[in-house]
Amino acid sequence: MARGKQSGFARQFFNIDFAFNKIFGQGQRIIIGSLSAFLISQLVDVFVFQKLRKVTGHKMLWLRATGSTLVSQFIDSFVVLYIAFIGIFSGQQILAIGITNYIYKFSVAILLTPLIYVGHNFIDRYLGKEHAQKISEEAAQGSQSFF
Repeated sequence: MARGKQSGFARQFFNIDFAFNKIFGQGQRIIIGSLSAFLISQLVDVFVFQKLRKVTGHKMLWLRATGSTLVSQFIDSFVVLYIAFIGIFSGQQILAIGITNYIYKFSVAILLTPLIYVGHNFIDRYLGKEHAQKISEEAAQGSQSFF
């Protein structure tokens, strides 16, 4: 490049505020979306778990744990995206990303289901099956109401 000439890039005005906001501008909406999705999905998880426990009793631990997680993660997958990216992404894009995220969460929840039984058996051996069941019953009685 000849001395005194500037490249096309150097002659263009660079707005650092625009660049920062373009890259990090979604931060607040992502934080609010994440916190909202977490709160809503955790409340739904507890609600579904309690309803399933009433139906299944002590049986089908996998259904209570994994079923409530699958429902709550479905909600989480879409609430966070909607709050963070509505107006930025199209509805189709939000739906596609949400479905992809949910498929991943669904797969992980199913794959981790055997660990629920490993943990449950560990607690039963550590505390004794009768004592562990008593504690579980006391906890269930203490959380009869959702709110």
